Amino acid sequence: MTNEEMLSHVDHTLLKAFAKWEDIAKLCEEAVKYKCASVCIPPCYIARVHKEFPGLNICTVVGFPLGYSVTESKVAETKKAIEDGANEIDMVVNITDVKNGDFKAVEDEIKTLKNVCGGKILKVIIETCYLTGDEKVAMCKAVTNAGADFIKTSTGFGTGGATFEDIKLFKENIGPNIKIKAAGGVSTLEDLEKFLEMGCERVGTSRAVGLVLNK
Repeated sequence: MTNEEMLSHVDHTLLKAFAKWEDIAKLCEEAVKYKCASVCIPPCYIARVHKEFPGLNICTVVGFPLGYSVTESKVAETKKAIEDGANEIDMVVNITDVKNGDFKAVEDEIKTLKNVCGGKILKVIIETCYLTGDEKVAMCKAVTNAGADFIKTSTGFGTGGATFEDIKLFKENIGPNIKIKAAGGVSTLEDLEKFLEMGCERVGTSRAVGLVLNK
């Protein structure tokens, strides 16, 4: 797989709470130069990035990183993000609902946010590090039934990130129209290549440009 092919699947990411504008601008410049799939940035920077980097595909996060804000708050976040210029929304599910076994509530929330997104892309972060195998399977079904565009492994702020085992589980349990995004802990070029070879359409990482350029 060529450098260009790998980077075209990368959501070039910077979500640290202390990210300064100069850090975000550098991320965006790299994403433009190396033709990354998107930049994944904090919501507060969307409008400025949209203005200063026209044409750059902007991804942002909603209900991040813990997921337990109410649906109405996530709806408001999503509407504002799209208004400011985001094309892709990475939402965190309400993990408390998952742990309580209320998968209908999870599915209803995903459906609600997908309706708000319309033609924009909705990725659903299920935070695999906190879930049992059965819960992961149930979430694959919920994401599929709700009509989201992607299932995503992790926020990168939990106790663990993407694993090859979880990608295999996803592939066995999601519907045919659901794509996969691996995120969290993608720290080597070998990891990046393997996640892509396993069928991930996107990989979220802050390290990809450096990994590819230094290979």
